[in-house]
Amino acid sequence: MPESLLDLESRRAAVKLQFAQLGDLRSGSITETGGRCGNANCHCHQAGDPGHGPYYRLTRKVKGKTVTETFSSAASLAKAQREVAECQRFRELGDQFLEVNEQICAVRPVEETPPSAQEKKRPKRSARKSRVK
Repeated sequence: MPESLLDLESRRAAVKLQFAQLGDLRSGSITETGGRCGNANCHCHQAGDPGHGPYYRLTRKVKGKTVTETFSSAASLAKAQREVAECQRFRELGDQFLEVNEQICAVRPVEETPPSAQEKKRPKRSARKSRVK
């Protein structure tokens, strides 16, 4: 059974409240990197050594360009992870908001309004015929 208009509007209001509770957010994804350096005498070139890292990077698009940020501390990584998670939550809420609004539009009845006095008096324009030369 479809939801009533009142129920849908309540759901929309609940999503709006969740939007208001969002914290700092930023787009992108965090990846882990590591590996071997170019110094042949480094420990990373020894057999069984896991190499350097792990290093964590945030990658995102800014005006069509890929921007990468490397984190200098565990605290800055944790902060970025919270912000990226909050951005994901923002996107999920946006999807929910759009979905409930589309349902509201489908359920809300069409209200016919009578034309105003000014609209009634307005003469209709006739279509002009083009001249052929």
